[in-house]
Amino acid sequence: MKKSRILGIAVGATLAMGMSASALATDGYQLIGIGQYAMGMAGAVVAAPDDPLSAAISNPAGMAFLTPQAAFSAEIFNPIRKANLGAGEIGSHSNVYGIPAIGWVAPAFAKNWVFGGGIYGTSGMGVNYLQNLGASGYAQGFSSISFMQMAPSLAWKVNHRLAVGVTLNVAAEQVSFQQTMTQYFPTGMSAPYPTSVPVQGGLNLSTPNWSYGVGATLGVLYKVNDMVTLGATYKSPMIFTPVTWQAGIQDLGPGAVGGSGQYSAHLNYPQQVALGLAIRPIPQWLISVEGQWINWRDTMNTFNIYGPWQGMSDYALPMHWKNEWVANIGTQYTVNNWLQVRAGYTHGTNPIGNENISNNLILPAIMTNAVTVGSTQKLGMGWKLTEAYMHSFAVTNTGQPGTAFLAPGNPNVSPSTTMSENSYGLQLGYDF
Repeated sequence: MKKSRILGIAVGATLAMGMSASALATDGYQLIGIGQYAMGMAGAVVAAPDDPLSAAISNPAGMAFLTPQAAFSAEIFNPIRKANLGAGEIGSHSNVYGIPAIGWVAPAFAKNWVFGGGIYGTSGMGVNYLQNLGASGYAQGFSSISFMQMAPSLAWKVNHRLAVGVTLNVAAEQVSFQQTMTQYFPTGMSAPYPTSVPVQGGLNLSTPNWSYGVGATLGVLYKVNDMVTLGATYKSPMIFTPVTWQAGIQDLGPGAVGGSGQYSAHLNYPQQVALGLAIRPIPQWLISVEGQWINWRDTMNTFNIYGPWQGMSDYALPMHWKNEWVANIGTQYTVNNWLQVRAGYTHGTNPIGNENISNNLILPAIMTNAVTVGSTQKLGMGWKLTEAYMHSFAVTNTGQPGTAFLAPGNPNVSPSTTMSENSYGLQLGYDF
C-alpha cells in the first residue's frame, strides 16, 4: 500500500474519531450532579439545594437558606466504553477516575448575606482505543481532559420566601488527544536488519498546556409556601483561553499537512438554563423535578485546530453536537432524626445523532437514562455522612453503513459506540 494511501486513511481516522472531551454521566461530558446529595437526587436540586456543593454549582440562591457548613466529596467514576472502528469491537483501557469536590457556606458582610462556594475537579477522563490490524499495523484513538473549577458564590436572602445568588465560575482545563494510524512498510533490507518500518499519519496533540476560563451562574429560589419551592438558574458560557500544544509534524495526507510547532484551539463550556419545582407533600418527604437545556451546539459543533498547516490557517474536526434537553426527578424521605434516604432518575436527549457517530467515536457522550440512590446519616456533634450510587444504562449508537474509517465504503460495516456507567461516592459534612 502506498504511503499516500495510508495517510489518506489517517485523514479518515481523524475525521472519524473527532475530538473528545470525554463523557460523564448523562449530560454530554457534564456530571449530572456535584456532591453526593445532588447525585442521590439525580441532579434534581435547582429547587432543592441542601448542601454547599449542590447550591454553589446548581443554584447559588439556595445558600441563603443554609446554615454555616462545609462538605467534602470523593467519587469513583467507572465508565465502560466500547467502539467499532470498522475492524471489530474494542474496549477502552481507561475505565476508573477519581472526582473530588469541596464546598462551604458562611455568613458574609451583612445580615441575610452569605458567602460560600465550591471547588471540584474531574481528572484523567477520556478513552484509549488501540485497534490491532495484524502485520499491516494499528490504529490508535486517545483522548483525555482535566477540568477543575472554583465557584465562589454570594447569596442574599431578600425575605423569608425569596433568595437570589450569583456564582463566579473560574476553571482550568487541559486537553490532549491522539488520532493516528500506523502502517508497517518493508525496508528491502536483509537480516539482521529490520524488515519493516512504521509510518504514522494523523493528528498527535498529546502535550497540552493549561487553559483558563471564566463564566457566571445566576440563581433564584422562591418558597411559595411550606410545601412548594420554585428554582431557576442561568449559566453563562464559560469562555476559555486557547488550548495549546507543542507538536511535531501532523500528516493527514495531501492537502492536510502541518509542520512542527505550536497548535491551538478553543474548547469553551456551554451556556445552560434549568428550572425546578420542589414539593413536600408531608414535612419529611421531598419530591424535586427539574428541566434543563444545554447549548452544546455552540461549543461542540466543529473543533478548529490552528497551527503551521501548509496552505491553510486551521483544520476543522466536525463533531456536530445538538443541544440537549435533560429531565431529572429525585425524592428524599427523612426516616428519623439521623437517617435520610433518596433516589432519582434522569433522562437526557442524545447530543450526537447516528449520522455523526463516525465523527465522534472517541467522544462517547451518548448516555440517556440513569438511576441513582443515596442516603445521609447524621452522626452527631454536627457531622454527617452521605453516600450515593449512580448507574447509567448501556446505550449503543450505530453510524451510517460505509462510514467506518477502517472499512470505508463497505456497506456491510457500520461504526458504533457503546457506553454504560457506574459511580460510587462518599461525602463528609460538618454543620458549624
